[in-house]
Amino acid sequence: MNLEEKIRNVQDFPKPGIGFKDITTLIADGQAFRYAVSQMADHLKGLGVEAIVGPEARGFIFGTPVACELGVGFIPIRKPGKLPAEVESFEYDLEYGSDTLEIHKDAIRPGMKVAIVDDLLATGGTVAAVVKLVEKLGGQVVGLEFLIELTFLKGRDKLSNYKVNTLVEYDSE
Repeated sequence: MNLEEKIRNVQDFPKPGIGFKDITTLIADGQAFRYAVSQMADHLKGLGVEAIVGPEARGFIFGTPVACELGVGFIPIRKPGKLPAEVESFEYDLEYGSDTLEIHKDAIRPGMKVAIVDDLLATGGTVAAVVKLVEKLGGQVVGLEFLIELTFLKGRDKLSNYKVNTLVEYDSE
């Protein structure tokens, strides 16, 4: 199945010059969504994954069904103030300013093998922050799985020490 055909490109969103890759058309198509999840899970099989970690919010969309497909749990990474128990935080830089992500302190055991699943690899800043949070808790990141990669933004360069897989690549906006 050609997943790229299922992703809508919205020009000039959220600002002029940006070609936004809209996944809502893919996830609305049951066969395409199931195929994408199956492909992601297949790439992670054999890595000893004990849990899937997904950042808010689109990481939840793909991460939870991939976790179900693999028969493992799902661990959410949230924005500050969204998790009810004790959290570990990580602040990271954005193009303009900074952001913070949080995870429950007891979500990952030392040595636990986890895979990070998200919809998009762009500059790599968010997923690098998620990796740092997982590793701060003693987890071992065994794979990074994305639906889309914007290769021209070179996010993969920040993740050179990790196994990265994407299903659809765009070389330009």
